[in-house]
Order: sequence, then C-alpha cells, then structure tokens
Amino acid sequence: MRTLLLLGVTALCLCVFVAADKQADRQADESSPEKDGILQLKKGNFRRALRKHKQLLVHFYAPLSAEGQRITEAFEGAAAELQGSDFKLAVIDVTKEKDLVKELNATGLPSIRLYLSGDKDNPVDCPAPQSSASILTWLERRAGSAADLIISDLSQLDASEELTVVGFFQELNSEYVGVFYAAAIDLPDVTFAVTQDNKVINKYGLTYDVVLLLKKSKLIQAYKMMPQTSKEELIIFVTVYQMDPVTEYTGKTATQILTAPVLNHALLFVNKSSADFKDIYSAFNTAANAFRLKILFVWVNVDEPRNGRMMEYFRVGAFEAPLVRLVNLTDHVTYHLPSDTLDVETIKKFCQSYLEGKAKPKMQSEPIPDGWDTQPVKQLVGMTLEKVVFNPNKTVFVMFYLPYSQESRALFPLWEELAEALEEREDVVVARIDASANDINLSMHGSYPSLCLFPALYAERMVVYPGKRKVKDLIKFLDKEMEKAKKFRVKEDEDRRKYIEAVKAEEAKKANESKDEL
Repeated sequence: MRTLLLLGVTALCLCVFVAADKQADRQADESSPEKDGILQLKKGNFRRALRKHKQLLVHFYAPLSAEGQRITEAFEGAAAELQGSDFKLAVIDVTKEKDLVKELNATGLPSIRLYLSGDKDNPVDCPAPQSSASILTWLERRAGSAADLIISDLSQLDASEELTVVGFFQELNSEYVGVFYAAAIDLPDVTFAVTQDNKVINKYGLTYDVVLLLKKSKLIQAYKMMPQTSKEELIIFVTVYQMDPVTEYTGKTATQILTAPVLNHALLFVNKSSADFKDIYSAFNTAANAFRLKILFVWVNVDEPRNGRMMEYFRVGAFEAPLVRLVNLTDHVTYHLPSDTLDVETIKKFCQSYLEGKAKPKMQSEPIPDGWDTQPVKQLVGMTLEKVVFNPNKTVFVMFYLPYSQESRALFPLWEELAEALEEREDVVVARIDASANDINLSMHGSYPSLCLFPALYAERMVVYPGKRKVKDLIKFLDKEMEKAKKFRVKEDEDRRKYIEAVKAEEAKKANESKDEL
C-alpha cells in the first residue's frame, strides 16, 4: 500500500512538472511573437531566441527605409522555404530597440547577421540580399563546398543567365578554388560554377586557373588567379564587371553604387535633355573603361527632381552642369575637374592625377590670400564671402567665376576697369570669388561667370546683373539698385528704431517690477 502511495505521488509530481514545462514553453512562444514565420525580437526575448535556435538569421531594419522593406520581403519568402529546417529568421526594429542594437553593435544599416549556437558576440555578416533566393543560396553555400559548383562542361550553364562566374582550374583542391568559393559565398546573387572542361582553352584561348565572367554565355572579361589573389580582390573584379562601365544614379541603383567595393567614385552631373549629352556621356563612358577596377563611374541627371539630395550633398546646382566630381567614400573629400571641356583625354587626365595624389581637393574655402583687400578688386574666399557681401554699410558687386573658363577670364579686365571707376566711392566694393574652389552657400541662378550685386541693407539681399557687360551699364545698374536700397534702408532704420525702443521699454518694465517686488 505504501509503495502504491509513493508511486501515485511520483506520478502526480511528474504531471505537474510536465504541465509546468508546457506552460513555460507556451509563455516563451507568446513572448517571441511571429509574423509570416519571422520572429519579432526585442530586448526581452532576444536571448531566449538565441538559446532556442542554433542558426538564427536576424535582420536589423528601419521600417521606413526602402532598403529595409525590400529585405523584409526577401525574408518573408525565405522564411516560407525554411519552415521545418534548422534555420530561423528574425527581425529587430532598430527605431524601437535602440538599447539592444547598441548592445549588439549593429548600428550600421542595412545589417543582417547569422547567430550560431547561441553566440551573440561572433555573428556572421550576411550580404544584403536582392531576393529570397539570395538568402537561401547564401545559407546553402555556407554549409556546402566548392564541389557543389562543379560542372563537367560549359553546356550545362544556363545561356539566359545575365551573369555567370566560371572558375577554370587545373586542380580542384588548390588554394585558388578555396578563394573562388569564398567569393561565391559573399556574392549569393551571382551564379558561380567550377569546371575543368578543356573546351575553355579552345573556345577562349585561355590557360588554367582563370576566372571567366560570362554574360549570356558571352565572355566579357577574364581574371588570372595569382598566389596573392584574395577573396576581396576577386569580389571587386566580379562586382565591378557585373555593372556597366557607367551607372546612372537612381533610386534602384543607389544601394548598388554605395555598397560597391570600389570606393573612388567619378560623378558626372549632366542634363540628359541637353544637346551635348550624347557626346559628353560617350567621352565619360570611354574614360570609364580605362579605370574599371580603380574608379566607379556614375552619372547624375540634374533635370531629375529625385536627385535633389544628391546634388545638395555635393553642392551642385543644375545650372552648373555639365561637370565632373571625384570623391572617395572613405574620407568624402571631393575633387572638381577644372575644365569646361569634357572630352575623353581631359577626363582621363583628371582621374589619373587623382589616383597619383596630384589633384587638388575642392575645399569649403581656400586660404585667405595675403593682401586680399588692398587691391581694387577684392579676392574673396569661402571664409570671407558672407562677411563682406552682407555688410549693411557697403554695396558689394561680386563676380563668381571659374578660373578654367574662357568666358570667366575674358571678364577679368572689365572687372578691373569697373573697380578703378568706383575707386573713390567708399560705400562700394568690387570683388570676385573662385566658385570652383570655394563652397557658395547662396541661391545662385544662371551659369558662371555670374555678376551679383549685394545692396547695403540689413536684410541679406542679392540681385543678379542681367545686362550688357560694359562698365557704363554696370555702373548704371549699380546706381539704380543703390537708390532702391536707400528707400528700403529708411524703412529698415525705422523698423530697427521701433524694435530697439520696444526692447528698452520691456526691459524698463521688468526693472520696475523687480523693484516693486523688493
């Protein structure tokens, strides 16, 4: 009887423990909600998910980001394919889980990480996928080997593929194959294959240990593997030749451009509808082929409203086009091609001087030159421009010029003549500034050279001169605008007087109130 009683108590305890475990599991599941098969992680359930899933692929995303939304769609497709597997997909909203993001050091976006066996400190970075197939391919290649890519002959390749990377190797166990497969893992959107098919030698006239880039079965480029060739070098080769020599900057290509492994970018700002667009683009495209692995060539249509932020970042106005800038995405130092002529040789010479470290960067401001204000024409720079032109007691006439422009240089004698004609007028300043070497934080209209008058007013006002470029016409315009400014100045002075009186009255009122309180 006693034995039966003990067995009953034991069974009851087991039932209680089992029920408690099931309840705990239900609570764990409820605290790790899913949407479309994807875990919605927060700081409270991240560690639990990490312990539960040996292979946890996490997307750190910003909900309003176009890139984040695209990757989320790819995640949803991959999650459906991976149901019942060892992989679990999850997302973390970086706008809500800032503490968790900081703890995991996942501040760079977009960020996709694979956490293995509960290790939160050593995740594997996943390349930003173009589709759900990209995610599946990346996971498959990570778990596989180069043997999975072997084909017996080139006829096995899909002739319709936009790009196929084929490794032609003499020994399948060589280090070259290891480097090739490592690149294949990091480029899941590209089809890779390995072959020893000797027809390659006859068809393309190549030797062993070569990587071939095929577009729809047509050879576009070959890369000879060397003992020092790294995975990173091979990725640059594939990524660069996957793109056209020149890529148009659009919403669709922005991510591809910004994530490209080539950090030197040449940017052509041009109006697509201009009469000389075809000639300029052709020259830019030809130059691009000479620098394929060193400089990424991009063109920006200045007539496209959606490119406004890009133009604002580089301080380029539509009226300044066409022009070429070079920038390195590591230090973001910008260089300006100093020429009105955008032909092949001029562009190539500029790019070569940049690579050799001889090009001069486009600075926010040139250094202030010695004696800049002692000559009849004052030489302004970025640091002195606004201080001089917005002096309420001086009317300032400024020439914004480009030193390499023949039209600009042709105006220099006229500007000297104007300065001499106005030398006795202490309330007038004649100046000029190199617009290619100094950032101009003004709303300019029209092309360079531009002649702009800044009347002597408290309000910051600029008037662009539209007339004939003769001294008498310039002076007539100057006098007319100064007469207008005098009328504005009377009103400004009256407004300032009223404002000062009001401030004094308010201060007196407060002082009296303070005395009353004492």
